[in-house]
Amino acid sequence: MQGKLNLIADKAKQNPNMKFTALIHHINADNLLQCYNELKRNKVCGIDGVTLDEYGINLNENIKLLVQKLRTKEYRHKPVRRVYIPKPGKEEKRALGIIALEDKLVQLMAKKILEPIFEPKFLECSHGFRPGLSCHTAIHALNHTIMKEPVNYVVEVDIRKFFDKISHYWLLRCIEERVADPNMIWLMKRFLKAGIVESGVYEDSEQGTIQGGVISPLYANIYLHYVLDLWFNKIILPKARDKMQLIRYCDDFVVCCANKKDAEEFLEKLKIRLKKFNLEVAEDKTKIIKFGRTEWKRRKSNQEKSDSFTFLGFTHYLGTTRKGWFSVKHKTAKQNLQMKLRSIKEWLKKIRNIQTLKEWWPVLKVKLLGHYRYYGVSGNFRCINQFYNQVINMVFKWINRRSQKKSMNWLQYLKYLDWNPLPKPQIYYQMYNTTPLTYGNASLKSPVWENHQQGSVRAPIAMKEYLINKLNKE
Repeated sequence: MQGKLNLIADKAKQNPNMKFTALIHHINADNLLQCYNELKRNKVCGIDGVTLDEYGINLNENIKLLVQKLRTKEYRHKPVRRVYIPKPGKEEKRALGIIALEDKLVQLMAKKILEPIFEPKFLECSHGFRPGLSCHTAIHALNHTIMKEPVNYVVEVDIRKFFDKISHYWLLRCIEERVADPNMIWLMKRFLKAGIVESGVYEDSEQGTIQGGVISPLYANIYLHYVLDLWFNKIILPKARDKMQLIRYCDDFVVCCANKKDAEEFLEKLKIRLKKFNLEVAEDKTKIIKFGRTEWKRRKSNQEKSDSFTFLGFTHYLGTTRKGWFSVKHKTAKQNLQMKLRSIKEWLKKIRNIQTLKEWWPVLKVKLLGHYRYYGVSGNFRCINQFYNQVINMVFKWINRRSQKKSMNWLQYLKYLDWNPLPKPQIYYQMYNTTPLTYGNASLKSPVWENHQQGSVRAPIAMKEYLINKLNKE
C-alpha cells in the first residue's frame, strides 16, 4: 500500500495541476486490512455498537463484503452518533461525531489516498494535521514572525461553528480541483450525507462535516486552503501596505500585521469572503490587538500592562527576558488549565472507589505526561508546575474520600510519592533554541533576539560554538 501511495505523492509533486482519474481501486481488501490493524482499541462504538474485536472475529469475510459493497455502490455510510464535550471555560459544548467501525476503515483509507495528493498544494502557513507539523510549529512560526518582523498588530479570528457550516457543494468543488475519479467523488458524497443521530432522532446532513471524524481534518485543510490560504496569498498580500503573515492550525488562525489599515481591511474583506462559502466570524471572539516590539516599548515606558491573545490553548503576551530584551511569552490559557483540572477531579471522583490505587496510578501518570508534552514549551514551566502541584493536592484529597476512615495522612502520602513518583514538570519543546528548524516547505531559523532598545544587535551564535567558547575561557 505504501509503495502505491508514494507513487501518488510523486505524481502530485511533479505535476501540481494534475487531476487523478483512477483512485477508488486502492480501497481494496489488502489495504483495508492494514487500516484495520492501525485502528486503536478500546474506542467508543458507533451507532451499530460493533467493537474492533467483534469485527475482527470474521475479519476477512467482513472486509470482503465491504469491498463488494463499494464496487457495486451498495455501500451506505451509517449515521454518525453525536455526543457533546465541554468547551474550555464555557457553558456551551462542542459537538463530536462517533463513526461506526466499518465506516472508519473506509474513511481512513480514503484519507491515505487524498492526503498525498493535496499535501504538496498546501501552503507553509498551514500547520494543522499535516505530516511533520503540529501546534508547536505553529506557535514557533508565530513567535518567529513577531520577534523578527515589524509586527504591530495581531488579528485574532474565530470562525463560528466551522465544521458544522462547511458547504458540501464548495467542499466537493475543492476536492474536484485534483480528483477527477467519479467513484471517489461518489464516496465523498456518501461521507458527507451520512446523517446524524442524536438522542435517538435522525437528522439529514445538509451541510457541515463531522468533527471527530477520521477524514474531517483533511476536509478542513482542503476547504480552507482554497477559501482562505490561497485567497490571502493571491489577493490580500499583493495589495498590503506592509508585512502581513497568516498562521493557521486547522480552523484556528491569526494574522500578524505591521499596518493597522491592513489589519482592518483584511478583517472586512475576510467577512465577505467567508460569507460566500457559508462561513462567518464570531464577532465576540474576533478582534485586532496591538502587539509587537513597538507596543512593548510603549507599554514598558508607560508602565502599562500589555494586551494578550489566546491561540491553540496558549495565552501569548509581551514580556521581557532576564537581560531586559523584548520577548514573546507563552503560557497555558487560564480556561484550558481550569478545564483540565476539572476533568482530573471528575475522573478521580469516579475512579477512586472502582479501582485500587495501584490500578489507576499509571493512568494518572499518562494524564500528567500528556499535559506536559503539550504545554511544556519554553517559558511555561510555572504553569505546568502549578498544574502538577494542584494535581498532587487533589489526589491526596480524593484518596481520603473513599470512606469515613482516612487512607493515609500527609506524611504517608509523601512517602508513597517517593516510592511511586509521578512525572515531574518538564519543558519538552524549546521555543528559543538557536538551531535551524524546518517544517512544511519552509526552513526558518529560530529567533535571534535583538536589542533595539540600546541600538545594538546581538550577533547570532550557535549553541555549540557558544559552549566551546565558554569552555575555552574557563
